[in-house]
Amino acid sequence: MGMTLTEKILARHAGLTAVEPGQIINAKVDLVLANELSAAVAIAAFRNMKGASRVFDHSKIALVEDHFVPAKDAQSAKLAKLMKDFAAEQQIEHFFDVGRGGIEHVVLPEEGLVAPGELIVGGDSHTCTYGAFGSFATGMGSTDIAAAFALGEVWLKVPCSIKLVYNGKLGEMVYAKDVMLKTVQTLGIDGATYRAIEYHGTTVDNLSITGRITMANMAIEAGAKNGIFHADEKTLAYVRERTDREFVVERADGDAKYERVIEIDVDALEPQVACPHLPDNVHSISEVTREDIPVDQVFIGSCTNGYIEDLRVVAKILRGKRIASNLRVIVNPGSQKVWMQAADEGILSVLAGAGCAVNTPGCGACFGGHMGTLGDGERCISTTNRNYVGRMGSPKAEVYLASPATCAASALAGRITDPRSLALVAA
Repeated sequence: MGMTLTEKILARHAGLTAVEPGQIINAKVDLVLANELSAAVAIAAFRNMKGASRVFDHSKIALVEDHFVPAKDAQSAKLAKLMKDFAAEQQIEHFFDVGRGGIEHVVLPEEGLVAPGELIVGGDSHTCTYGAFGSFATGMGSTDIAAAFALGEVWLKVPCSIKLVYNGKLGEMVYAKDVMLKTVQTLGIDGATYRAIEYHGTTVDNLSITGRITMANMAIEAGAKNGIFHADEKTLAYVRERTDREFVVERADGDAKYERVIEIDVDALEPQVACPHLPDNVHSISEVTREDIPVDQVFIGSCTNGYIEDLRVVAKILRGKRIASNLRVIVNPGSQKVWMQAADEGILSVLAGAGCAVNTPGCGACFGGHMGTLGDGERCISTTNRNYVGRMGSPKAEVYLASPATCAASALAGRITDPRSLALVAA
């Protein structure tokens, strides 16, 4: 019996000719990631490990300050300093401080630290983002990350794989975010628990790298261990532009065994919105706009939709216009490079001119800890990946999830709005 893409990568990193779902393996890692929150616990655990004084390879660890940047108080500054000091002590090559990095999952691919066929673990649940590049990437607890710091190995149970096949052409103002929200609705928030989601089909073949990143990023919202795409020429062009190191491109075998095969046709797909308080409480925009739903805040950014491609969509919609007077719009570019490119293209001026607040690159309001936290009774539409109770601040707030286009259209109207209505007006 052949192997899935995830099984192929895990087998090679475990030094085995084959693996099967449910098998426990020790696998060597190509990269270990932590941010200032997960690193604090991981560093403490590392220091308590008997015999652990040096990391296994200072070139295969990435530490990124991205949740509280710049630090918002003395405690967050303490966390940042702890990680910075550890990076200096261990001579970590890939340390990204405020002003030189951004969101971890945006920065690492930009810097050429992610490549096809690799095994990447991180102290953040959205580490699954790197599956967009044909790698096995998954989030782990901080104690597991500490062990990976020390040994360069992780203990894993090989997941079953679910094959998702997407066919059809995306309509106007319909994006990868809409496709993935529909996918999470189809699977449910626990429908892929400890499974690998393997993306296939003409629709995803035609997606940009950014679109694939969005979909891989949100695999965890269906409970998946990882989400993964096959590397194609787009992938290889992106990666080879950023690194010259060797990597192995794997492909699933033709006779690979999948737990389920699910086909999704996107020809008739509308823009989608995840309503409070679950990422799988997804409805089409035409359903949502039957009610008049005003918003207090629009947030654009995160590791899901903080890329230059996303900001271009928003700028195109907002250019020459002003956001509604009854709300605030907060934009966090995903990285310093995204911020600089947006500046070069005039996007930042468009956003500021429309009345948006453009922040330092970082996670910002996404996790409810910094730069845009919601208060009691407030409602936000956001390009982020989660909308659980209290996710963006007050447990009495409401969060809706949507694409950058839907968020930008809603910013102009002051209420959740179908972005296609703007296209019709323009026509």
